[in-house]
Amino acid sequence: MQEIVDTLVSAIKDKKAQDRELLSKFIDAVANRSIPNEQAITWLKAVHENSISPEDTAFLTQKMMHSGSVLEWPDYQNIVVDKHSTGGVGDKMSLILAPLLACCGLKVPMLAGRGLGHTGGTIDKLESLTGFRTDLTPEEMAASLETVGCCISAQSSEIAPADSLLYALRDISHTIDSIPLITASIISKKAAEGLDCLVLDVKCGDAAFMKNQDDAKALASSMQKVAQLLGIDCIAQITDMSNPIGDYIGNSLEVIESILVMKCEQENTDCRDIVYLQALDLLKLSGLYSDDQTILSKMDKEMKSGNVIRKFREMCVNQGVEGSYIDNVISNPDVLLGDDYLEIKATNSGYVESIDAMELAKIARKHKAGRFVFGEEINQFTGYILHKNEGSKVESDEALLTMYYDYKPTSEEVSIIQNSFRLIETQPQKTDSRLIARIGSKQMSN
Repeated sequence: MQEIVDTLVSAIKDKKAQDRELLSKFIDAVANRSIPNEQAITWLKAVHENSISPEDTAFLTQKMMHSGSVLEWPDYQNIVVDKHSTGGVGDKMSLILAPLLACCGLKVPMLAGRGLGHTGGTIDKLESLTGFRTDLTPEEMAASLETVGCCISAQSSEIAPADSLLYALRDISHTIDSIPLITASIISKKAAEGLDCLVLDVKCGDAAFMKNQDDAKALASSMQKVAQLLGIDCIAQITDMSNPIGDYIGNSLEVIESILVMKCEQENTDCRDIVYLQALDLLKLSGLYSDDQTILSKMDKEMKSGNVIRKFREMCVNQGVEGSYIDNVISNPDVLLGDDYLEIKATNSGYVESIDAMELAKIARKHKAGRFVFGEEINQFTGYILHKNEGSKVESDEALLTMYYDYKPTSEEVSIIQNSFRLIETQPQKTDSRLIARIGSKQMSN
């Protein structure tokens, strides 16, 4: 194996194509864990430092996809869909999107992850619901699509096993920020779901992995092209991730806001607007609907009729949640609130120009809303309920947010939270949409 790695690394450094047979053997060895970690890290560092061609990236992604089980859906045509987000502060879209899409006629076998970083992942959020099973087998996912139309499960060891090792090694070898490696990691797992259509939400901004638009566009373009090469109709959306999404940040807190959105009881439309943006593209890609207005009317109808929240309940019960328990949560979402909280107030008056989402997330992570290492325990209750948003008028000593904490925040942490709300004297103009750009073969007007 050392000779294979040396040959592959030499080609990467010389900006030449990697030998397909050797790269296949390398990925097979990664998948069955027969390669020493240090040899795999050598290859990762070579890719990180020198990059690889789009063709090599596509081949790598395909090999990683086929390193384990690939789900098949012979009974459905053009309607098996999913989305992937590169992560953000308050990003709870999957919890709303899956039942909404199912109500609109699509099939959603959503594979999601636990968080590593400043916030929890979709799986962490759903596990705030007592009994919610996230370890569905491929057979159980198939049954869920047939009966419910959607499911949200964690990636199993059967799906893209080559990725699980390479992802862990990327973390310890500081090779996370490589566009070819990110592309192969994300798209191999999505392709293994047997998707027809995919929407990618590539976050851009101070609280995103990609800080500027050029980097976000490069990643979005890479993932979209590789997805298309693997037969998935794909649109990439680049969205702003400077301010927090919605009013609720944290695992159980984001479940609360998701329920409020699905019940049409959330005044802040930020979350709903992003969900609609993602659903709109997926419904158009599927071919079920042709024009935006028809789709928007359909989504509004499903939301306002209560069908979406009922579909969410159905998904929860199907995945192990007791019916009486989820009924209680839906009727009174505040049962998911923690006991320890603190109102944090403004020290002066003004209008909120922006909110530093990353600073809020860093403190929440220290209080166990997120992880510093894989497998670390989290506190499902830690997080914030924002009382002020971009453009809000703030009076001195008025509450900016309520913080639910693992341990009482220090005076320094309180000060950081207060200063994360940037106040100015005149009311700023609020942006209408977080959408910055779309990238895809079927370009759609913004």
